[in-house]
Order: sequence, then structure tokens, then C-alpha cells
Amino acid sequence: MNLLGLSGSLRSESTNTLLIREAARLFQPDNFVEADLNLPLYSGDTEAEGIPAPVQTLSDQIAAADAVIVATPEYNKGISGVMKNALDWVSRTEAKPWAGKPVAIMSTTAGRTGGERAQAMLRLCLQPFQPVLLQGPDVLVAANFKEFNDDGQLTNEQYLTALQTLMDKLKASV
Repeated sequence: MNLLGLSGSLRSESTNTLLIREAARLFQPDNFVEADLNLPLYSGDTEAEGIPAPVQTLSDQIAAADAVIVATPEYNKGISGVMKNALDWVSRTEAKPWAGKPVAIMSTTAGRTGGERAQAMLRLCLQPFQPVLLQGPDVLVAANFKEFNDDGQLTNEQYLTALQTLMDKLKASV
């Protein structure tokens, strides 16, 4: 089983990246790939020159995956620009890689809501692509700075239980 992870943060110490790694550890896929969302900003002028190779790679990775996990930080009550840019670019590729694809979303933020508004926005942004979006349990890791140990693993049992349940549902949906 091939699992793809998308983190909406490019920061090297991103807790959203840690969260997709934790999700993959609990999912136990045969193959796990972390997508690179460090893409050029979408521009119609750039698109007119052809789809950039990193964008095509991302689209191909989504298409090849049996399931996708997406983690996004919440910036100013919404998803990160990195995540929105990646979604916009993939929508411009010829394939429809999200269609029918099982997708689990999650978030971790420094704030007390754990990214609830970002997840709501992410659902709206993914809807036109027609993936199979799992409807919970919600994985909203608040106060991210204290929820991961030095090995990058979640330490809070409540979050771990929710994440394991979400990964079990994702695996069952494949």
C-alpha cells in the first residue's frame, strides 16, 4: 500500500510534517512518500510555458498513491499559502489525481483550536477535486510545541488515539 503525505509547512522543524510522519508510522504502509510542496507560485504566465516538473511530480505522486494524508498549519484563520498554491497547481495538470482518492486531513498549531478553521477551509478547497474525504475523527493538535517528544512522536494519548482511529479508517477505505 502506497501512502502519500502532504505537509502545508516548509519549515524544517514543522510539527505538521512530524504529524504526517506519525500518521504514516501508525498507518504502516508498504511505501510512504513525503511530497515536496516547495513549488513556484502559481501564475498563468508560468503555466503557459508548461507545467513545472515539480508540480507534475506532485500530481503523479497523488495519482500513484493508494491514500493521501494532508496536514496543514493554520495561518490567519486559514490554510497556508504553501498548501493553497499546491492545490491550485495540481488542479492545472491534465490528470485528475484526487478523484476518488481516500484522503485524511489533520493539523497541528500553536493555538488552542489545533487548526479547526484551516481544516474547514481545506475541506472546501479539496471538494472540487472529488476525493473521498474521511469525516473524522478530527485530529486537531493544539499547543504543538509541547505535544511531540525529541523523536518526533506524539506524546498525548488522546491525540494518538484519534490519529490511530483516523489511520485505521483511511486504511479501511482503500
